[in-house]
Amino acid sequence: MSGILTSLRNTVIAGFVLAVILFVIYYATQGYSSTTFGAFFFRWLHVLSGVMWIGLLWYFNFVQIPNMGKIPDEQKPAIGKVIAPAALFWFRWGAMGTIVTGLILAWMNGYLGDAIALGLTDGVPKHTAIGIGMWLGAIMWFNVWFVIWPNQKKALGIVEADADAKAAAARTAMLFSRTNTMLSVPMLFAMVSAQNIY
Repeated sequence: MSGILTSLRNTVIAGFVLAVILFVIYYATQGYSSTTFGAFFFRWLHVLSGVMWIGLLWYFNFVQIPNMGKIPDEQKPAIGKVIAPAALFWFRWGAMGTIVTGLILAWMNGYLGDAIALGLTDGVPKHTAIGIGMWLGAIMWFNVWFVIWPNQKKALGIVEADADAKAAAARTAMLFSRTNTMLSVPMLFAMVSAQNIY
């Protein structure tokens, strides 16, 4: 067991193997419908991606940013040169995976257009709720790729910038990260409400 858990790669593979076992049990007991399972599969991928994305967003805002001032200056390069770039890689690709699987899921379930129109085309409250969640998620995705990441590259020294530009970029990235943290709460409310109260 320690051979699995001491390697992240092996741990992730074991997680997917367990998921396949659950699928086999589902298939053996419930049969298989490609449309039902396809929608479920993309919802599962959507949730997996979303957990990666929002988990890292909350890590940055609840753990890393508030504690950077407590880290001695000589130790800060480890965060800026090693941890933050790796976390930002998974953060931005988690965002991309979330939006792509979410759009595929909405298309597969036949409500993509109605949700984008916030339910105004069909008057279905569920489509309004999921549409609000989708729009908030799209704004957050845009912030990640086109504001936070470009500014973090400057702040972390991945691209050349002088000290003033680095400080300004760090502040901009932090403010947009906080914006995404704020938007994540109603976004999750809208997404979950669409699945549970409508």
